[in-house]
Amino acid sequence: MAVLEVSGLTKRYPGVTALDAVDLDVRPGEVHVLIGENGAGKSTMVRCLSGIERPDAGGMTLYGERYQPDSAADALQAGVRVVHQELALLPNLSVAENLFLHHLPHRAGVVDRSALNRMARDLLTEVGLDLSPRTPVERLGIAQMQLVEIAKALSGQCRLLIMDEPTATLTPKETGRLFEILRRLTATGVAVIYISHHLEEIFEIGDRVTVLRNGKHVTTQEVAGLTTAELVRFMVGRDLAHEYPPVRPRELGAELLRVTDLKITPAAPSLSLAVRAGEVVGVAGLVNSGRTEAMRAIFGADRSASGRVEVRGRPARLRHPRTAVRAGMSFLTEDRKAQGLVLDLSIAANMSLANLPAVSRFGLLNRAAEAASASALAEKLRVASRGVRQHVRALSGGNQQKVVLGRWLAADTDLLIVDEPTRGIDVGARYEIHQLLLDLADAGKGLLVVSSDLPELLGICDRIIVFSRGAIAGEVPRAEFDAERVLNLAYSGYLKGVAV
Repeated sequence: MAVLEVSGLTKRYPGVTALDAVDLDVRPGEVHVLIGENGAGKSTMVRCLSGIERPDAGGMTLYGERYQPDSAADALQAGVRVVHQELALLPNLSVAENLFLHHLPHRAGVVDRSALNRMARDLLTEVGLDLSPRTPVERLGIAQMQLVEIAKALSGQCRLLIMDEPTATLTPKETGRLFEILRRLTATGVAVIYISHHLEEIFEIGDRVTVLRNGKHVTTQEVAGLTTAELVRFMVGRDLAHEYPPVRPRELGAELLRVTDLKITPAAPSLSLAVRAGEVVGVAGLVNSGRTEAMRAIFGADRSASGRVEVRGRPARLRHPRTAVRAGMSFLTEDRKAQGLVLDLSIAANMSLANLPAVSRFGLLNRAAEAASASALAEKLRVASRGVRQHVRALSGGNQQKVVLGRWLAADTDLLIVDEPTRGIDVGARYEIHQLLLDLADAGKGLLVVSSDLPELLGICDRIIVFSRGAIAGEVPRAEFDAERVLNLAYSGYLKGVAV
């Protein structure tokens, strides 16, 4: 008997059919991978399975019984656990409280804090997260939050586990630990639906794969009988000859940015780096290595304790993102939902936020100009939507990421800091984003690209700066690119005796 059977599932929104009579079955103890481009229907499928959305047609069964959740609580009660692509943690509560929010241990009606923290510590150890369960979630980085979400899904009885892009911000070591957890779960008969844009993960962890395209079921096959090229062809309906666009030799221009002896806190190591016009500089490192914190300090999003920043050879006091933008810098944040978007504004409004003077006249917003600018960017970035007046909250995660990128393209700054630029973006759109970043470099822009995806950095960067335990552990030029060397540098601050 299948754990889950989906028959003819259909979901329509005004102007678009997100799911068009889709069939799916998931067997006990298997990892069933669900893939497709952004807008293919994956997130809508997850929302229907988790009770967030009600399908317009079709039916579902769970272990042979009719399954029609009216809410996320119904799905939870049925043993369906979901790790959503967009994190759903309560920032003001502790890690432990988030993990057991729906079933807090108690004595005589009072929360048993000792038991709560003990149970939370066991779960955190299982996912490899070394922090106090009393830590408020708002103090965590995005990758730590992702691991907490995974731990939360394991905190109760689970019959079907749905994971939507769970490794988007995880290091290879953390991803390997997650796969070990999934293998233990499936060995007990738990079924897993696994959504990922990282095709190499499919072959490592998947048993069967279902491909969606434009809301329709394309194929379901055993993973063992497929190749990467076949999967890509099923997803995008065309061949992508290479995963990354070719990096053309470029004549580097003047120095756009120089950071000297930057200290994020008084006790932190000093950081120095530079970026030239036409250069793509990768920023690698483990979770909590300090890479994102350094980028935020450079941009003025966080205060630094000391240091000197020069833009185009001139000292710049970047105490606020506003001053950084005026100096010719942009920053695409890693957490698009909390820090990169105004979810209840339209695509057009979000894209124009960093460049309002260009779509205004006499201090008044020109909505026609705003819509025209956003439409051109949306077409260039292939944003799947019902139009630029649609609220970004209704977009898939990958399309939200494109909107953030579109905003900074509209600002047309000389230096771009992009943190996890392709997080949650499908294989076809990833290629386009990579090509766009390289085109910006060809046009003389300077780029700092932070990514947890080491192959991404190796694929598009001219050199890679590696962070380890808050310091810059080393730098690798393109002619010497080697994944093992970069990883050794990334671990060098944490492990003794590691050769670099």
